Amino acid sequence: MYLLPSLFTAGNIAAGYYAITQSIQGTALQPAFFDRAALAIGFAVLFDGVDGMIARLTNTASDFGKELDSLADVITFGVAPSLLAYIWGFRMLPLAEYSFLRDRITHLGIFVCFLFLICGASRLARFNISVNPQPRNPGRPGKKYFVGMPIPAGAGVIASVVHFESGAPISDARWSVVWLCLILFTGFLMVSTWRFWSGKEISIGKRHPFQLVAVIVAVGALIALYSEVVLIVVALGYLVSGVLARLAYSWGQKRRQVGTPR
Repeated sequence: MYLLPSLFTAGNIAAGYYAITQSIQGTALQPAFFDRAALAIGFAVLFDGVDGMIARLTNTASDFGKELDSLADVITFGVAPSLLAYIWGFRMLPLAEYSFLRDRITHLGIFVCFLFLICGASRLARFNISVNPQPRNPGRPGKKYFVGMPIPAGAGVIASVVHFESGAPISDARWSVVWLCLILFTGFLMVSTWRFWSGKEISIGKRHPFQLVAVIVAVGALIALYSEVVLIVVALGYLVSGVLARLAYSWGQKRRQVGTPR
């Protein structure tokens, strides 16, 4: 066990545990609990990226660290967001309006949020046993990609939507249907074999041009000032990028098949 990267992993677990405690305290009259839960998951995404980066830079990667990181991810990016998604999007629906629809959506929401959790856990298990995995729609040669959406990004989609609403839970059953579809689609993307940009070519151990540093600083400032808008744009933009990459590859395949002489 190496102390430094494991401390960040412990911070990841602490953020997930805090998000769970805040989610179960949230109500329609106290939406700040939901917002704090979403922000905790957002900070956990940062911790998750930093611990791996530190382990690689300090050459302190270990099997123990990998297992601890996977367990932390199941808690913070699986259990915590699925619980938040259920309570915020389904459990807080008004009892008086659309009572029949509310009951059906609430029960379906439990099942879909569980699917999100099991998809995230399956994504982690596949990642741990894969050796040089290749996406079904390969991208630029030499560039590294994730196979399927990473579980922190999936959790980030849920957290960013909750934070965008400042924690105010869904009060219309029809919007809960949209929320249900988003959770289900995000879970599908995690277990898919579509490519998602990994960003692993960016390393803080190498010299970078001033432009890259300026972009990082600018994005950080925008998040600090307009976190609700910036985070949801980043989270949903990353989700859409994987879908567009898949569609572009399929379109290119069809063009090549049409242009191939018989």
